[in-house]
Amino acid sequence: MSRSPLVLAALASSAVPGLDPVSVEGVRVTPGDLFEVAYVQDSQDRRWVVKAPRTAAAGAMLDDIAALSGLLGRRLDVAMPMVRGHAPVAEGRAAVYLRVPGRPLDFSALPPGPLAEAVGRTLAHIHNVELLLFEEAGRPTYDAEAHRRRQLSELDRAAATGHVPTDLLTRWERMLEDVSLWRFAPSPVHGAFTGDNVLASFDDEQDAGSGHVRGVLAWEESRVGDPADDFADLVARAGPDTLDSVLESYARSRVERPDGALVARARLAAEMTPLRTLLRALSSGDLVLVERTAGRLRTLADRLEQDDERHAREDAARSERSRRAGEQAALASALDPDDPEAPPAPEWDATAPHHPFPMLAETQAVAMAGLLGDESDATGRKALRGDAVDDPAVPSGAAFDSVGETPPADSSAVPFVASGDSTATFEIDEVEALPGEDDGLLDLHEGASEFVPVEHQPHAHGPRVADPPATEAAPDSAR
Repeated sequence: MSRSPLVLAALASSAVPGLDPVSVEGVRVTPGDLFEVAYVQDSQDRRWVVKAPRTAAAGAMLDDIAALSGLLGRRLDVAMPMVRGHAPVAEGRAAVYLRVPGRPLDFSALPPGPLAEAVGRTLAHIHNVELLLFEEAGRPTYDAEAHRRRQLSELDRAAATGHVPTDLLTRWERMLEDVSLWRFAPSPVHGAFTGDNVLASFDDEQDAGSGHVRGVLAWEESRVGDPADDFADLVARAGPDTLDSVLESYARSRVERPDGALVARARLAAEMTPLRTLLRALSSGDLVLVERTAGRLRTLADRLEQDDERHAREDAARSERSRRAGEQAALASALDPDDPEAPPAPEWDATAPHHPFPMLAETQAVAMAGLLGDESDATGRKALRGDAVDDPAVPSGAAFDSVGETPPADSSAVPFVASGDSTATFEIDEVEALPGEDDGLLDLHEGASEFVPVEHQPHAHGPRVADPPATEAAPDSAR
């Protein structure tokens, strides 16, 4: 069912008391989209997002996520959609929430450096959340073995359709049967961690290094499972140096040690993205999407050999950098730190006391393969994302297609973010942000906005308190 933007605005008005719509902007719906989205501005200059499911399954996903936002919203360093009201529709309930600050990133144009490191820290922060919180919110939970068998089941279903090339089926089955790749500690997973769902703001719109991650959208596929699933879009789109920046920052920020097969499983998740899209299209009877996805699978099968070679070179370079960092750290620890001839400590040392990403040649017996879509030289990629994209959910946390609207011709180029028409500033309830000056850009991405977000202040670490002197009469609890 397709609803007009005016109908969605009426749903928003009925869902939130005091929401008096003044204007509304709709987002173009394409085959395969699970939700219809519109942006509503009310009489108090507040910007809202109304999100209505297109199927009963999507309605159940949208309904289930409400409990998580209430539990998780105050625990993250970045913003997430906080549902303020629901409106009944035939497929379930439409959700309404204030737009989240920031504009979506383009991982294919993301450079190595501070912003890539911020993305890695954001992922680590999500994966560090207590498992019990996700379980309390009713999110699905999969241990390593259950996750592996779940993917084998998807592979069997896809093989029965006749649309998946034999080479891909054989390759994926071999990797899924290799239990050495599936030894990981389950963690909270976002499930759709793509550039379209990661929102950033910039101190200097022409300097990507001034960017800060402000929010993460699309939590409908969140669960407890494989942390590698959240790296699928990054390994599919980001350059090798950018991926290394993300991984290094991620390893430094994780509470638990990342396993050595994380990149291998992330590549597999990226490869299997069209397979899950195929299954979803078949279940909904979308024959156009079925044919388009089958074509993507054939293209992927044709590129396996060259992509394997490229990944082998990237893995060798990453392993060499990890080895050198470890040697330099060991040498620095063996020398007098006051010695002027001592080599400087490495800039990144996530190896104390271990290497977070050990030599891949020792842990990865199968060469990894190709990612999807046309790739171009990193220096020739466009940094400006012009599409306004909803935050669709993907069945297994992998990358997915993004669809939106082309920005106006007079929009100024902004590095690594999407932009649109100029609009006025607005205020947000409950001191979520303060109105700022108009930067002349409006991103029509779900959840994005132009208001000035509250700056995150890291907790200061106070001086360490000296241990009390030990006494013979001290009880066991004080020893």
